[in-house]
Order: sequence, then C-alpha cells, then structure tokens
Amino acid sequence: MRLRNVPGSRDIIAESRFTIKNETEQKGKWNTVFGNDHPIHIEIGMGKGQFIMTLAAQNPDINYVGIEKYSSVLVRALEKQEIENLPNLFFIRMEAENIAEVFDEGEVDRIYLNFSDPWPKDRHAKRRLTSVAFLERYEKILKKEGHVIFKTDNRDLFDFSLEQVEEAPHWVLLNHTFDLHHSEYVEGNVMTEYETRFVEKGNAICRMEIMQGS
Repeated sequence: MRLRNVPGSRDIIAESRFTIKNETEQKGKWNTVFGNDHPIHIEIGMGKGQFIMTLAAQNPDINYVGIEKYSSVLVRALEKQEIENLPNLFFIRMEAENIAEVFDEGEVDRIYLNFSDPWPKDRHAKRRLTSVAFLERYEKILKKEGHVIFKTDNRDLFDFSLEQVEEAPHWVLLNHTFDLHHSEYVEGNVMTEYETRFVEKGNAICRMEIMQGS
C-alpha cells in the first residue's frame, strides 16, 4: 500500500486531544483514561477509522482504542473524530509489536484485525498480525475467553491464519467463513473503507473469530 505523506501529520497527532501520547504509562489504568469501567475493544491497524468510529457511535457503553502506525492515515481519523467527538474513543500511533507494553493482563475484552498487511514473503511471517507470535502477545492483554475477530480479502493470509490458530496452544476457532457477505455472519457486520471497496469489486471477504481458551 502506497501512502501519501500528509505534511504536519505528526504535529497534528501530537496536539490532538483524542490521541494518547504516553501510552505505556496507561498500562493497567485505562479505566481512568475513559473515566469508567466499561469493556475495552481495540482495533490494530485501524486505517482512517471508519470501522472503529462506527462501532464507538453504536456502542456508547464500550470503550474503543484505535491503533495505527502510519501518521498520514491516523490524521484522517482524527479529522473525523474532531467532528464526531465520540467520548468512548481514543487513538494511539504505535507499532503493533508493542501492544503488551500498553495494556495490562486481562485489560482488553476484544481485538479487531481488519485487512492487515499480508507480509507475503515467508521470512516476514512473524510480522503478520495473526501469527503465533502475535497471538501470544494478545494472550497477555485479553481477558480469559476474550475474542479476536479478523477480516481479510487475502485468501493466502486467511489460510495461514487458520493454520496459526491450530498451532497456538491457547486459542479456539469459534467460527469462520470464506465469503462473509454471503454467510450468516454478515448480520451486524460493520465495513471498513477497504471492505467497502473490495465488496464493490465482487471480492470475497474472509472472516474468523477466535477465543482465548485455557
């Protein structure tokens, strides 16, 4: 994916009231950030924020944290949030590898992964957000029986992800589909910017939901 640089995006992020700048200092204290004890759902790789902002508007009793590493993308979500002013949504600009440094054990109820970078070269497999390496990171922050929901249009990445769940010792595959928009799981589905584009082209969307077991 080629990203167009947005001049001043890092300054905008640094000054925004909707971004968390000292994220590692909030570990174990996210209830104070939001001012309540509502469940916390996070999206890793949130792009321009369409998905997580829709969820935050629909579910005021759930707290949301959107995580994005690209400043030029995150700044677009901030522009929308300045208009919407959703009190249950904050953003972090960070690398996903550091997720366990930001949330404490059992602090997160659900993780969304939407159209993640497939990292197609075999030597980069551990960088894929559904790899065993990342599932181990999610174990550290999710509540017991916490869920991860993953969507992609990349069948190779999806097949890899299913294999990784089988290899990971503490995860259970709850459900999956190779064609979300022609399945029972489409009810209540919130689309991302990419998903809208892919569906318009007729691309099949794969989806799986996994749970952290014992």
